[in-house]
Amino acid sequence: MRITVLTRASRLAYALAAVTACAYIFIASAQSTQTGQWTITSKPGSENVHLMLSYQGRFGGNNNTSFSISPERLQGLTRSQMMASGQVVKFQLVRDAGTLSCEGWFNDGRGSGHFAYIANPRFAADLQRLGYGSPTVEQQFSMTLHDVGLALIEELRSQGYEQATIDQLVRMGTHGVRVEYVRELGAMGYNLKSVDKLVRMRDHGVSISFIKELGELGYNRLAAEELVRAKDHGVNPSFVREVVEAGYKDLSLEQLVRMRDHGVSTEFIKGMEEAGYSRLPVEQLVRMRDHGVSPAYVKEVRSLGYDNLTVEQLVRMRDHGVSPEFIRKMKERGFNNVSVEELIRLRDHGFDR
Repeated sequence: MRITVLTRASRLAYALAAVTACAYIFIASAQSTQTGQWTITSKPGSENVHLMLSYQGRFGGNNNTSFSISPERLQGLTRSQMMASGQVVKFQLVRDAGTLSCEGWFNDGRGSGHFAYIANPRFAADLQRLGYGSPTVEQQFSMTLHDVGLALIEELRSQGYEQATIDQLVRMGTHGVRVEYVRELGAMGYNLKSVDKLVRMRDHGVSISFIKELGELGYNRLAAEELVRAKDHGVNPSFVREVVEAGYKDLSLEQLVRMRDHGVSTEFIKGMEEAGYSRLPVEQLVRMRDHGVSPAYVKEVRSLGYDNLTVEQLVRMRDHGVSPEFIRKMKERGFNNVSVEELIRLRDHGFDR
């Protein structure tokens, strides 16, 4: 049996190594300001994966943050590891504001495990140097999760945006304002100057493709608030295309919004055309829709001998309850060939009883 005898120098080297290891563990633990769980699932037909992070919030509640990400952004993780069966993995998500160090396992494209977050002190120093102040632990963690980095800050500064607060930077991240979004908006001539307007556009779903498609349909250079209004009221490119195909070109945004708000669909327009009312002005379409003058109502009234009525006559009949059933009942009682105004008076005086 061999016995290894440690010299005094060897014992000192081992002790030094042990102290160094303990110090490293202590520092890593001290730097880790947030821990939690991660899960990754592959997205069918997509190069990206879905990453979900679960962690405890500042006041003890459970929080979840999820986003789509390319596996190439996850340092130390390969696609073959992801698709393996029972594969133990270690990888990192490195961003300007900090790093998520993840450990866990994968099985056939699905993975889970734990993460530890380490803030990047240089990022906090850069924010301080640029005049933003120092972020709190929670703010820097949020900026890490939502990829709020120096590239976004530099893009805002280069486009002449107002100096944002750290809270505004955090809001930009949580509302999906990324550097690519700001850059593409700037290239299209949208230099909003206001960070809050930028967040509002993104928050209401005004995407770059939405702006481009409306532009291709003739709605160029809409103001930021007009884009938000269009999005909020459902005036999307597909609706505009349908309206144009129905023969309504060069409508103002306000006209499109009114049509959408009042339920004037292309089906309604086509139905009115089939009932003999083609190319009515937008305001008349809106008025008919508001007062319940449907294509079916117009067709029934026509079948009872009331054709070529004006929009105003149809609206008045509907408002006063002159239904096809009422007209039939009046005919049964001998009231034939009466005018619209006479029908209204009969209805108002309760002749249907």
